[in-house]
Amino acid sequence: MGTAAHSPPLVRLAVIGATGRMGQALLRAAPAFAQIIVTSALASPQSLALGRDAGALAGLGASNLIVTSDLAAALSQADVAVDFSHAQATAASLAACRAAGKPLLIGTTGLDAALEPALTAAAREIALLVAANTSVAVAVLTELVRESARALPASFDIDVIETHHRTKQDAPSGTALALGRTAAAARGLPVPAAGTAGPSGVAGGRPEGQVGVASIRAGDVVGEHTVLFSGPGEQLAITHRAYERGIFARGALTAALWLVAQPPGRYAMRDFIGYKTLV
Repeated sequence: MGTAAHSPPLVRLAVIGATGRMGQALLRAAPAFAQIIVTSALASPQSLALGRDAGALAGLGASNLIVTSDLAAALSQADVAVDFSHAQATAASLAACRAAGKPLLIGTTGLDAALEPALTAAAREIALLVAANTSVAVAVLTELVRESARALPASFDIDVIETHHRTKQDAPSGTALALGRTAAAARGLPVPAAGTAGPSGVAGGRPEGQVGVASIRAGDVVGEHTVLFSGPGEQLAITHRAYERGIFARGALTAALWLVAQPPGRYAMRDFIGYKTLV
């Protein structure tokens, strides 16, 4: 008698921020993942979408998945949570997941540095992945930037240029800052801070020993990030272009499937793609 094949167990997913752009992208992408069942779609207590069908809101048709704000109840029925809500709500999501003992992937950008101690404390008890960008290709881009910054001479200036749609609130983007910080750490330079929009384009010459970050907000661009390494007589440009938000949703869902099997700790997309290269 042959051995029956066993399907991997279903992973129950709570989507925090289900009515936002990324939350709805997650809902649209989830049906392609046979291992995932979305058990909760969460919005803020003030959301006008409370009580409505999340599938219908995401353009999938009626799904019997009702938008709720009861995070504690949602986590009791979930194996892992993915948060793409608002930076101001992340602390509450983090505390709830820690109390419930559930892994959490945070894709929300613009997080306050004051949240760092809470992230560190939570990672001692749950698996926690924090990513400014959940695209697998951007995770690879980040590693290419790290290695390029280490390998190229100090005579090469480093600049991050990012373009997003005109309604994006934060500038620079979380991804641009993450790329700038990666390059700066690899080169031993000062780390760009949130709210930094230079030194690219500074009148009177470029300050020495800084990573430049420049932002453009125009049209409906989903996202484009270029890291320039400019040296005497040559330039290396590494670019990622996002044409639709589905790439971030698919990356987040794949990473969530990985995260649910990890022990407590602080993880990044770098850890996820490192795991992927070993299989």
